[in-house]
Amino acid sequence: MFDTKVAILVFDDLAIWQKLNVTAFLATGIAAEAPEAMGEPYEDAAGREFARLLGQPMLIFAAGESELKRAHRISGEKGLVTAAYVRAMFSTGHDAANREAFKAEPADAPDLVGIAIRGPKKDVDKAIKGAKLHP
Repeated sequence: MFDTKVAILVFDDLAIWQKLNVTAFLATGIAAEAPEAMGEPYEDAAGREFARLLGQPMLIFAAGESELKRAHRISGEKGLVTAAYVRAMFSTGHDAANREAFKAEPADAPDLVGIAIRGPKKDVDKAIKGAKLHP
């Protein structure tokens, strides 16, 4: 049904609150970069409107360091839409500080705890090879 795929890989050795936090931040990054993939607003039976959601599934994977590095490398090589979260961002308190922490990471070897990618299915599948769906 979709010619693109969205995958979010989250480091498997994080506290549950951290996994949820990383997943939420990464999902917003993908949604912001793919406005064409957003669905229409939701409306309940009383006519109250709710926010739009991404119109395609986002698959969440538990990943180790090697899967995160692979996804990072291949997403860059393939030019996939990519959102990333590094460990240092847990100690910041706002967006500007997050960007500073991210920029301070080595470009080819950031301390990733999560990465989200969107692009052609075959390219995303290649990038996430080895990662398992999150339990």
